[in-house]
Amino acid sequence: MIELDGIDVSYGNIQVVWDLDLHVSEDDAVVSIVGPNGAGKSTLLRVMSGLHPVDDGRVTVWGDDAAGLNPTDIVGRGFVHVSEERNLFGDMTVRENLQMGAYTDRDGLDDTMAEVFELFPILEERSDQLAKSMSGGQQQMLAIGRGLMARPKILALDEPSEGLAPQITDRVFEKIGEISEEVTVLLVEQHVNRALKMAERAYLLENGRVVREDTGTGLLESDHVKEAYL
Repeated sequence: MIELDGIDVSYGNIQVVWDLDLHVSEDDAVVSIVGPNGAGKSTLLRVMSGLHPVDDGRVTVWGDDAAGLNPTDIVGRGFVHVSEERNLFGDMTVRENLQMGAYTDRDGLDDTMAEVFELFPILEERSDQLAKSMSGGQQQMLAIGRGLMARPKILALDEPSEGLAPQITDRVFEKIGEISEEVTVLLVEQHVNRALKMAERAYLLENGRVVREDTGTGLLESDHVKEAYL
């Protein structure tokens, strides 16, 4: 569904990704991207979302060259990116934030919202509450729920555990597991052990390069990952 072929990416004069290949297929449940801070993980999601250009190489989204697509086109094709910042509309209610998530397709909005409420009951309980008044864990659930309102085929999650207490992180990852039964999840996560345990396939990024691609279990069992990250 998504393919990066030999991409180079820079911010100004600073190159951050080198000759990188990566793909996500419709058969994947969870694909995890792990590595240290500054490795380029979040940059890859921005590239796939159409938010940052590549210097070289090619990005295809369901067979179409992403260079000819804007971010709205990419969302419409089924790739939804929930950023680390969450970017909620703080002065809007939970319900209004969810409604905004369905901006590319209003058909079936009520049914989709009912599915999100079933997955995250707390959002239905707090549906009239302003997003900015919610706890960090509730805001993360709202950000994921808003992403699901676009009915994605791939849901890309950037650091969903960022700033969350361990108990709340457990709940969020439990929900991610449920989501992956219906939607392919592309997961960028600092908690390497957790991210690899739930991944069918995984990529290890270091210094802007893929240094290893394997199953999640395969990476977990590698000496390099054990020594550097676990």
